[in-house]
Amino acid sequence: MFVSILLNVIFLFIAFMQLKFIGATDTVSGSKHVLTLKNGFTILLDCGLYQGMGVETIHLNSKLELNPKSIDVVILSHAHIDHCGNLILLVKQGFRGHIYCSKATADIARLLLTDSFHIYESDMEKENQYRERKNLKPLELLYDKDDLITTFSLFNAIDFNLSKKINDLCSFVFTKNGHILGSCSITLIVTEDEKEIVLTYTGDIGRYNDLIMKDPESFPNSDYIICESTYGDKLHDDTNFAKMELLNYIKKTCFDKKGKLLIAAFSLGRTQELLFVLNQLKNLNLIPKQLKVFLDSPLSIEITNVSKNYFDLYNEDFKRILIEDEDPFSFYNLFLLEKTEQSKYLNELHEPCIIISASGMMDAGRIKHHLLHLLPDSRNTILASGFCTKNSFGGKLLSGVSTIQLFDLTIEVKAEIEKMYSLSAHADANEMLTFLSFQNKKLIKSIFLVHGETETKTIWKATLLKNGYKNVIIPKAHETFELKN
Repeated sequence: MFVSILLNVIFLFIAFMQLKFIGATDTVSGSKHVLTLKNGFTILLDCGLYQGMGVETIHLNSKLELNPKSIDVVILSHAHIDHCGNLILLVKQGFRGHIYCSKATADIARLLLTDSFHIYESDMEKENQYRERKNLKPLELLYDKDDLITTFSLFNAIDFNLSKKINDLCSFVFTKNGHILGSCSITLIVTEDEKEIVLTYTGDIGRYNDLIMKDPESFPNSDYIICESTYGDKLHDDTNFAKMELLNYIKKTCFDKKGKLLIAAFSLGRTQELLFVLNQLKNLNLIPKQLKVFLDSPLSIEITNVSKNYFDLYNEDFKRILIEDEDPFSFYNLFLLEKTEQSKYLNELHEPCIIISASGMMDAGRIKHHLLHLLPDSRNTILASGFCTKNSFGGKLLSGVSTIQLFDLTIEVKAEIEKMYSLSAHADANEMLTFLSFQNKKLIKSIFLVHGETETKTIWKATLLKNGYKNVIIPKAHETFELKN
């Protein structure tokens, strides 16, 4: 017995600090990266859900592929559900440490996790109704509302640019990375054998000259960098082009074709940008004030209201507008639809209008009901305002299909399917190079690429190598690396 206990103690200590990649290794969701110090202290960077993975999504999200009880602390980069959505399961399975994040992230994550939990409950109810019809054993919920409440109790909000000590060997600092409200890069400073090792996880990098967000801030010089790769193979249109791009879709759909413009938008970030742009277009009289705009997503409405508590985190252009317009997210003939009956009313509305609805990938939420009614009519336009994975409903529409399955029905796709390229919360290849340019290349031992499709990461790696970065690595799922000082 004594020998067994001694061996267990010995194995708690490892020769070198280790970094293991679990999620977001071959896709853009499910972010989970585990850092284990030499003394066994373990830090989980993000704990996200997989999204837009088709029929595999539920299965992938039912397994954490790590031991929650072995995790000492969690540090979140931001509140998007693909970065925080599996925290409830982590807690259900025994995690009880601090969940560190920015204050805005904590406030928004509570809303998103609550919404995610209700969607999960609803999906499981439908699944069990199906299983009952097939005489199959019902599935049990992986977690319940008590686990959700416990998760909230573990949040610990930390200010930006403030060194936070986790233990005697490790501290971290948040720097704003411009992606969404409250988002940050996480820089960990670990002291081992009287030497410092600095590791930075970029999180999702935002854009420069964004419509509302501040530019990404530089982060401390690092030995190791975990870098996102979402658009590592692309260059975006200028963000200032967004107004004209959206205006063109409005004119073509609402005025030329007399149809409805349905905009698929993520509740956090993209919805607020769209409201801001529409506010400007109406204030400039570029679209009639009489044109009705419906925000049909209770979650989007809640997040927009919370966002108004953090106007200080937005950029200087946004703050200048506040001098004359106390609420740049609101305007005449904007209708906030919270009740289901209000949403159903839109199906009977026979006039041109704009509908903003969630989810952004069109996989869940009220948008699916709008798609059912709008897809068969060529007067309408379905506009994806953000990234859609290939297997998501939005991704399938963007691929050019002529029919699609929705609510067990085969729907003809006659509406125009479009995508906005100027509105993106993710930096493109050049912007990510700018973000990394403040680093001393000679000090960087390795750059690990995550949060991107395989082909995209391969192109992004080649770009980094061409620009003088060394030892750029594309980790495989569950691959572990030793981090040496």
